[in-house]
Amino acid sequence: MKNLNKTILALVTASVFSTAAMASSDDSVSDRLMSARGSVEALATTLENMGANVDASVDLNGAYTPAQKTAVYVQKHDELQAQFDALHAE
Repeated sequence: MKNLNKTILALVTASVFSTAAMASSDDSVSDRLMSARGSVEALATTLENMGANVDASVDLNGAYTPAQKTAVYVQKHDELQAQFDALHAE
């Protein structure tokens, strides 16, 4: 009986967490774009403060939708993250 209660409690807890996660992942496209842009800017600032030569420019030519623009910022973030990882490894 104790195992059954523990199992039910675990299932209820998992259900609550998954519902909360789904609710919080309901960001709008513009929110994701702003978040991606801010992430690039913050990482670029961090790299500059570490003494790195940083190119944080983002070319949005050809990116017409907010989702496409977000993808460009995510790609730039990945480039800057690789630069940060290399600099941090030294």
